[in-house]
Amino acid sequence: MWDMRRNLVPSVLPDRRCTIAIVYPELSASRKLWWLVIEGDEVDLCSVDPGYEVDLYVKSSLRSMTAVWMGHSTLKAEIEAGNIVLTGDKAIARSMQAWLGFSKFANEKSRITN
Repeated sequence: MWDMRRNLVPSVLPDRRCTIAIVYPELSASRKLWWLVIEGDEVDLCSVDPGYEVDLYVKSSLRSMTAVWMGHSTLKAEIEAGNIVLTGDKAIARSMQAWLGFSKFANEKSRITN
């Protein structure tokens, strides 16, 4: 989540404070809910509800979100498979791959050889 926060692209989001809640249902209570609060170029990551109205809820397994983040799968494929569910602002949802971006390691070739 910290890496996602560092690499998020705020300029793709509407020019207002945006709050995105990410829910990982299979994780423990202390690790299952995260909020990204984006205002201008500032991106905050909260593990406690910041109290703002949520613009977009992202419900995903950790495996599916990691696959998208690392470039092993696409957001579209994970949504179509039912592994990621987006609820809320449709424009923010449509632009998710653009504002989420990818891990800086997403384009690296595997170092494991067969």
